[in-house]
Amino acid sequence: MKVLVACEFSGVVRDAFIRRGHEALSCDLLPTERPGPHYQGDVRDLLAETWDLMIAHPPCQYLAVSGIHWNNRGRGWEYTWQALEFVRLLMEAPIARIAVENSVSIISSHIRKPDQTIQPYDFGHDASKRTCLWMKNLPLLQPTKYFPPRIIDGRKRWGNQTDSGQNKLPPSEKRWKLRAEFYTGVANAMAEQWG
Repeated sequence: MKVLVACEFSGVVRDAFIRRGHEALSCDLLPTERPGPHYQGDVRDLLAETWDLMIAHPPCQYLAVSGIHWNNRGRGWEYTWQALEFVRLLMEAPIARIAVENSVSIISSHIRKPDQTIQPYDFGHDASKRTCLWMKNLPLLQPTKYFPPRIIDGRKRWGNQTDSGQNKLPPSEKRWKLRAEFYTGVANAMAEQWG
């Protein structure tokens, strides 16, 4: 298959498909972090080409429910409206099979509810990060390997969480990039099940 991985600088999903014999290309405004086929530029430049599958990871900065409160605290809504239009463009691309991945976001209330919500701990990772998938002509992603949590005061917690349930990453210039990296277990499941 010919696979476009939109808005991916890590190469994680691209490489999972390449390992299974597919022709895959990642695309992002940033350079790729791993050597491999990558288009550094706007994904809109590539949407008219022939693709069998697109997996898109639109930036969640202006979409995530966790940060939307900043819109009413001086940031405004302009970037959020632009981000939603970009998601619509990806969802409506002339590609037979599409998966759009994002954190819990206002895509659900402004475009449509996700087809599926997944967790990295269902794909072998010691991490909790609820992730939504909006799909076109794709089956639901099936869990591959459950990673059990630690129990703190009767509550489930994974390696990326503090005992109170917050994300462990402290504020830093690279925090957005570290939180954005996609989990290899999920990428491998996508390549196996959708490839």
